[in-house]
Amino acid sequence: MASWSKERAEEIVAAHRGIEGAALPMLHALQAEFGWIPQETVPMVAAALNLSRAEVHGIVTFYHDFRHEPPGRHVLKLCRAEACQSMGADSLAAAARAKLQVEWGGTSADGRVTLEPVFCLGLCACAPAAMLDGKVVGALDNARLDALLDRARQS
Repeated sequence: MASWSKERAEEIVAAHRGIEGAALPMLHALQAEFGWIPQETVPMVAAALNLSRAEVHGIVTFYHDFRHEPPGRHVLKLCRAEACQSMGADSLAAAARAKLQVEWGGTSADGRVTLEPVFCLGLCACAPAAMLDGKVVGALDNARLDALLDRARQS
């Protein structure tokens, strides 16, 4: 992820301006570049798409995948869907929040791990499931969760 750059944000906005239904692709591209949707990009997107700032803000706040602040170095997404819940995901989520000392969407004090909920990773047969930095992990238990968190916090 790159550091915030107004010039780079303007390039991304310009590159997506001509796409039909450009708002979501534009916002996803901005988040892919910076790791989050900086508040400074909202007026850029609004102006490029002839939308109000409130409309763009509404899009950013409606979709759970858009971040409103920079994430930690690693992002751990824990599945919150029914199959995972039935296999113990609630206790794993509580353990992760306690170990990281954060609530959902929070980043550990050392800045290394952001904890996010996700609603189905498609690993229902291997529940409970998680995703660390884009890599899925099935059949999660306390030991595997601890190993994931330890590895993320050490790197």
